[in-house]
Amino acid sequence: MLAAVLLAGCATAPEPARAPVSAPASPSDARALIARVLPPGTTNRTAWATDIYAAFGAMDIAATPENICAVVGITDQESNFRVDPAVPGLSAIAWKEIDKQRERAGVPSLVLQAALLITSPNGRSYKERLDAVKTEQQLSDIFEDFIGMVPMGRTFFAERNPVRTGGPMQVSVAFAESHAAARPYPYPVAGSLRNEVFGRRGGMYFGIAHLLDYPASYDSPIYRFADFNAGHYASRNAAFQNAVALITGIPLALDGDLLRYEQGQPAKEPGNTELATRTLARRIDMSTGDIRRDLESGRTQQFEKTRLHARVFALADKMSGQSAPRAVLPKILLQSPKITRKLTTDWFANRVDTRYRACLDRSAAQ
Repeated sequence: MLAAVLLAGCATAPEPARAPVSAPASPSDARALIARVLPPGTTNRTAWATDIYAAFGAMDIAATPENICAVVGITDQESNFRVDPAVPGLSAIAWKEIDKQRERAGVPSLVLQAALLITSPNGRSYKERLDAVKTEQQLSDIFEDFIGMVPMGRTFFAERNPVRTGGPMQVSVAFAESHAAARPYPYPVAGSLRNEVFGRRGGMYFGIAHLLDYPASYDSPIYRFADFNAGHYASRNAAFQNAVALITGIPLALDGDLLRYEQGQPAKEPGNTELATRTLARRIDMSTGDIRRDLESGRTQQFEKTRLHARVFALADKMSGQSAPRAVLPKILLQSPKITRKLTTDWFANRVDTRYRACLDRSAAQ
């Protein structure tokens, strides 16, 4: 019964059959296709098409209808193709974050208020700018000025801007910086990579990189959509957690984290997934050290080639009498000051998938 419940909970609706659409034969054809499949009402279609195609070319990503529509689906979901979309209630969100940091730093409220009355580089006080802020780029610029110009800014934010995502694909600034370190950014940078993320050109480049510039053996793009939200290989790792839960009978959160992490690094103490996997040590003929070593590759493609991955899925396949899913939509509650409803990663992936399929329909229309 447990096997049936776990496996049934992982299924996704099959994609409807479509007539195949070949990849464009030339750059001009590709840009024309991109412009044509953008959602109705999109402005500056030629500029969007140019930046999307340029990012594909820079990273040697094929401009197939599937890849194009994956990008369109994410961008439509995240921003409705607005370069720097307004965020409802952003001023209140910003004030709440600042007050939280004030309490953490032990700074009296009156001292903070005095600091925010200082004139910022654009001639207005920080308080005036915060009261009027509408977009994440505006808010990021305020924090950058505050951190750089006011000593108290460094006390609050330790020289780290709390606005961590931005642009039309809502990509992480930290991801952009790490990607640019591994693969040189092809455009001149005016100021910082943070500024590039908030623009259309850089926002699309790094968003496309996060979505498509990594190898994954998924049989449906919906898992990349989930990974875009939850982190690379989260869907594959959630399937591994599902397999471990199936074999052991130990319930696990299907969140894609195979280890416990502290400040982005694997913690010494094992988490629930590692502890559950250890109970299989004798059955898979692996020591706890072997298990830990293989789990440490869980944020790379290499994990799929480990003994741990192979032996756990061999047991899961045998127990269920069929091939256990190799990808599962993670079950993660989305948390952000901007989110006012109960939303999850699988909700996000399915919303993007709906937009992706609508885009494919537009690509097939003559």
